[in-house]
Amino acid sequence: MDQQTDRRGRRETTAKSGELSPYRRFEREEWAHLRADTPLTLDEADLVRLRGLNDPVSLEEVVKIYLPLSRLLSLYVEATQGLFSVTNSFLGGEGAKVPFVIGIAGSVAVGKSTTARILRALLSRWSSSPKVDLVTTDGFLLPNAVLAREGLMRRKGFPESYDLPALLEFLAAIKAGKGAVTAPVYSHLVYDVVPGETVTIDQPDILILEGLNVLQTSKLPKNGQGLPFVSDFFDFSIYLDAEDVLLRQWYVERFMRLRETAFRNPQSYFHRYAQLTDAEATTTADDLWTNINLVNLHDSIRPTRPRADLVLIKGADHRIQSVDLRKL
Repeated sequence: MDQQTDRRGRRETTAKSGELSPYRRFEREEWAHLRADTPLTLDEADLVRLRGLNDPVSLEEVVKIYLPLSRLLSLYVEATQGLFSVTNSFLGGEGAKVPFVIGIAGSVAVGKSTTARILRALLSRWSSSPKVDLVTTDGFLLPNAVLAREGLMRRKGFPESYDLPALLEFLAAIKAGKGAVTAPVYSHLVYDVVPGETVTIDQPDILILEGLNVLQTSKLPKNGQGLPFVSDFFDFSIYLDAEDVLLRQWYVERFMRLRETAFRNPQSYFHRYAQLTDAEATTTADDLWTNINLVNLHDSIRPTRPRADLVLIKGADHRIQSVDLRKL
């Protein structure tokens, strides 16, 4: 086979792969044009409050990435509400208000929390002034005492470390339109669920659920009577992705910054790391990344990426380079 024939074959294979993909890819500038006339309702002061540690999102990023996404979500919410209305009419009932639920998934250190907070701020400032709540799945982790007893402390964040029945019960109540639904609270300071502390979610218009494994599935039972997946309660789902080398860099950088800040608090679960030298801290962060978080990413998190409605693909400095939107 000559080189020209080989190149033609590769081009045909790439073209076919693109045709078979369930996503349409938008490069950064192409996506930015889809903002249309969506107004910028955040300023630099807002971003300072919304940014996560080591996630230097800029106003330009909000304008080019998050405003088009906000516009898209407003269309989805409107369409979903219309469908709910006609279905209710068909059934001859009024029914309770059902929140539009958005799931956000992705690796540790990819910037899920920043994305969730920015979206919450933008969505809550729509002209209709919807009530937007944000919940993370950290609160549904099993308590450290349980994880330790089950030998799962180094599997924290893996699917088996969550109280899945409690999370499903929470989402079922939300989607049933119930008021004053409670969710457990997690403390990153003590690295554990806070006993007896809860947050109340009271019939929001939109709920954002952010977590590592929210798109995770389980084995389907042969009798067809299995529990639903967490994502069955989503109206729209987002996956944040980046190359492993970048995720490792961001994780280590964040660890080093925490060593100089939060870890210095004597109450911090990780207080012992505050006294490490730079070399020791880098080695520790590498161990945690390579033997825990990277394993979780490859085994449990990234395999769920194809289940998302939209994928935000990051490059250096957390800058989103392209957007994959599921084809309708």
